[in-house]
Amino acid sequence: QVQLVESGGGLVQPGGSLGLSCAASGSRFIINTMGWYRQAPGKQREWVATITGSGTINFAVFVKGRFTISRDDAKNTVYLQMNSLKPEDTAVYYCNAGVYHSDLDFKSYWGQGTQVTVSS
Repeated sequence: QVQLVESGGGLVQPGGSLGLSCAASGSRFIINTMGWYRQAPGKQREWVATITGSGTINFAVFVKGRFTISRDDAKNTVYLQMNSLKPEDTAVYYCNAGVYHSDLDFKSYWGQGTQVTVSS
């Protein structure tokens, strides 16, 4: 079993910046892809960005150029740096990790979510 704990959410003014982090803990696991999703009130959860174990990065079109994603494998942590934030970025942000517990045992885990509110 793996636990993902996000931190760093909060209230920020439009045009501001905020950084999120997500730390994974547990036993006997290897993290493959890590990513971020978000869910705004009344909307479905949507993909924001992912970073693979080899460092390949992909972003959703609506955040490209404003957000960056990185990971520290020594700390089992993924980061999301959000710049030029807009009110429409307001959502609960969720961390996701694809984890191998063995060669044949792959699971997807979710964090509990952290609220990001962009408002003046």
